[in-house]
Amino acid sequence: MSSAISAMKILQPLNHPTTAARSPENSLFDPFKSNSSLLGSSCKLRFNSLKPFSSSHRRSSVVAVSNVVKETKLNSNSSMTNLITKEEGLELYEDMVLGRTFEDMCAQMYYRGKMFGFVHLYNGQEAVSTGFIKLLKKEDSVCSTYRDHVHALSKGVSARAVMSELFGKTTGCCRGQGGSMHMFSKEHNLLGGFAFIGEGIPVATGAAFTSKYRREVLKDADCDHVTLAFFGDGTCNNGQFYECLNMAALWKLPIVFVVENNLWAIGMSHLRATSDPEIWKKGPAFGMPGVHVDGMDVLKVREVAKEAIGRARRGEGPTLVECETYRFRGHSLADPDELRDPAEKSHYAARDPIMALKKYMTQNNLASEGELKAIEKKIDELIEEAVEFADASPLPSRSQLLQNVFADPKGFGIGPDGKYRCEDPKFTEGTAHV
Repeated sequence: MSSAISAMKILQPLNHPTTAARSPENSLFDPFKSNSSLLGSSCKLRFNSLKPFSSSHRRSSVVAVSNVVKETKLNSNSSMTNLITKEEGLELYEDMVLGRTFEDMCAQMYYRGKMFGFVHLYNGQEAVSTGFIKLLKKEDSVCSTYRDHVHALSKGVSARAVMSELFGKTTGCCRGQGGSMHMFSKEHNLLGGFAFIGEGIPVATGAAFTSKYRREVLKDADCDHVTLAFFGDGTCNNGQFYECLNMAALWKLPIVFVVENNLWAIGMSHLRATSDPEIWKKGPAFGMPGVHVDGMDVLKVREVAKEAIGRARRGEGPTLVECETYRFRGHSLADPDELRDPAEKSHYAARDPIMALKKYMTQNNLASEGELKAIEKKIDELIEEAVEFADASPLPSRSQLLQNVFADPKGFGIGPDGKYRCEDPKFTEGTAHV
């Protein structure tokens, strides 16, 4: 695990087309061999431009990025408070606590019968969402997965709107019609959560293409918008992933592909499902940097995200970032979580990203215990109010059922009298005249 939980790794050129076999000593994802420090990094990323290669090189192993990371060792007395300011640290802490507290409340509400269907919680992975999304502009876009509540919150969608959506109420961000796996907000450029894995990657690639088209074809010089595509380790075995890596690299699209590798695809271990589990290595195969980062450390994630987002905004093309993280709950709230080794779960629980950031901030005099407790109290009150708001909000009327389905307002869903057919009492009996 020492290689897997290092601050970050960038693929170096390979001298032969085959991947060297890994011995047990350097195998990926051994959680009990980590001796790395948890918070912060002294690494300075340098994403070098990829050199063009001729057709004679197309049979070589991979196109890789060389000399990208320069490691510098810190002495024991050095301070790393220059990584973030106090204001930045408090913003990161508040966003992570918001995500965790929101998800914990979702579990309560689900078991009380306030939510329906599958609900996938994000506990443990907050450093990834916060580390990336809090660096974006409002105009930048995010494509999420079915584990999308916290991505929505980090992008600025209110706790009220997300909770109401989970309750299936009209005040939700999708008017109660999306539910847990389909958060969307045009206002915040949240392009959706997606129930099927890999669905969001082509959408994100299209959004990135839109940004490039506006800038280069429509001559909108102010359009430097970036898109983040979030997805999990299981998705990286699907075709959409590879197709979109190819298109993004081919057209130098302003997109960052963020792999939230929590080591498990539902109940399937990542190691059992993937021929080469080091996902970050797949980036250079398509001509883009591939980066591995400790996804349990928000400061390391943020450092990598700055470089990846920055190079996309500068027009230097896409980046593939693998964030090795861990979910603290089962795949969904319907999952008893009996397949994962308790020792593995305990190991990652001890590396809680929120507690680690809290420790870092207090030890480096960025915040006092009182300031952090005030944030926690503020978030508790915010979430309680969001639940009360969602509970009191109205359910959608039946007339909403066929809205935004048919482009023709006089189509199948609307009768000759101009009213929605679903308002006909016989509609649900299957005997309405169509």
